[in-house]
Amino acid sequence: MVRMSAEERRESVVRAAIAEFSQRGYYGTSTEAIAKRVGVSQPYLFRLFPGKKAIFAAAAQRCIDEMCELFERAAEGVQEEEALHAMGDAYVRLIQERPEWLQMQMQTYLAVAAAEAEGEPEFGELVRAGWGRLWDTVHLLSGADVDRTTAFLAKGMLINTYAAMGFPPEHRVWQGMHPDAGTTGRLGKRDG
Repeated sequence: MVRMSAEERRESVVRAAIAEFSQRGYYGTSTEAIAKRVGVSQPYLFRLFPGKKAIFAAAAQRCIDEMCELFERAAEGVQEEEALHAMGDAYVRLIQERPEWLQMQMQTYLAVAAAEAEGEPEFGELVRAGWGRLWDTVHLLSGADVDRTTAFLAKGMLINTYAAMGFPPEHRVWQGMHPDAGTTGRLGKRDG
């Protein structure tokens, strides 16, 4: 059996953390559960990361990084509305195929509010910086103006909210989502 490097182990911890935190949130997830999912001891986990907050921050950061990369791939070679459509379609596929990414996002927003209520602004600053980078990515890749960029991301957050609340695909709230997300009353169903 080939031994993993510390970096490969860190990567496996981040993936496991996303899976665990997305289901149970920051406060409901134990580092023991993450270590068990990875197949390492808790002491080893803390050699890779200084604590639970650092693991959660790495998982939240990974989600933002991968969304930026997803949007970059989707918008390659296209501009403006076509780029926004491609990014929206790619995002809808992502949350359909990997719902833990949507759940991790929602858990991240809750964790920011909780941390700041406890007087710990650092995590919120990290997440806001990531969101700023995501906004810049959409804005620059699409060439859309500020209002259109904001509307695209706002509609994405609405999609997140509907999906997280479990609205069935045929529900009327999904009407009108196609211009940004490739949906027509059914999350992910293309106009035909």
